[in-house]
Amino acid sequence: MDDDIESRLEARLGRPHARQRLGIEGEDEARVLGGGLNFFHIENWYLAPSLIRNALRLTGLYGRGRRNAESVELRRNLVALPHLPSAFEGFTILQLSDLHVEISGGAMRRVVELLPEARYDIAVMTGDFRAGTVGPFDGTIAGLARLRAHLAGPVYGVLGNHDTIRMVPEMEAMGIRMLLNEAETIARGGERIHLAGIDDAHYFRVDNIEKAASGIPRGAVSILLSHTPEIYRRAAHAGFDLMLSGHTHGGQICLPGGIPITLDSRLPRRYGAGAWRYHGMQGYTSVGAGSCIVAVRFNCPPEMTLHRLTRGQ
Repeated sequence: MDDDIESRLEARLGRPHARQRLGIEGEDEARVLGGGLNFFHIENWYLAPSLIRNALRLTGLYGRGRRNAESVELRRNLVALPHLPSAFEGFTILQLSDLHVEISGGAMRRVVELLPEARYDIAVMTGDFRAGTVGPFDGTIAGLARLRAHLAGPVYGVLGNHDTIRMVPEMEAMGIRMLLNEAETIARGGERIHLAGIDDAHYFRVDNIEKAASGIPRGAVSILLSHTPEIYRRAAHAGFDLMLSGHTHGGQICLPGGIPITLDSRLPRRYGAGAWRYHGMQGYTSVGAGSCIVAVRFNCPPEMTLHRLTRGQ
């Protein structure tokens, strides 16, 4: 089965990308499972979830945190683009990020409940579908299949630092077009915009913005999907008009006022959640619909987001 997946990935992505991603994943899994040097990542420490849950129970906060994590909000973001083709006025993108489906069952049910309220033209999924960073992913695929059944229209995705590239064939088989340093042209009324996506730039560092942007005409409206917002400088200077990302969870456990304790990212905090600008590019960092390690949230409600494109300054 592994040989079959490797062959399919090489045919789909090209041998260098497939082998690079698979090689890094294999080395990390060996470290986690004792085949190499100690490799600490809190998501992979089997005691972490129980320790966090027990600590929250002792403080009486666990129940509240779980309820918070299941209270997904439908948010709206208006994106004004002066050179947006007129046929794309009002074009709406649904963004789902950081689902971590195996441990975020309540949040996934809430997403499904909210979907009938959402009107959108395409859906995008900005990575971290899996709860852990190594190991089996059957639960991830099953959870995604349940969610995909409720999503209308075209669905595009990129991988995050929790995701294995081995998931790609099954995700594409269920109708999620994965953009791995690639771009798609979206046509409407004889006009076009361009949607690009890169592989994970946070941990695996197999992103290639230049390759993703290579076929996009100069001056055309272009949108970049990146799991992490950390590459905002490169994306802006590559000429993208909008970047949609996730990864940070907005901190997930925040101080009052939504002040994150940590964003697990190398970037200014103003880019860690919500809408922002850098030079001529607009960006949006989703705080995510799911939760990491333990399904709890404080002062940072989970979200799914509708981005509406409009012509204007």
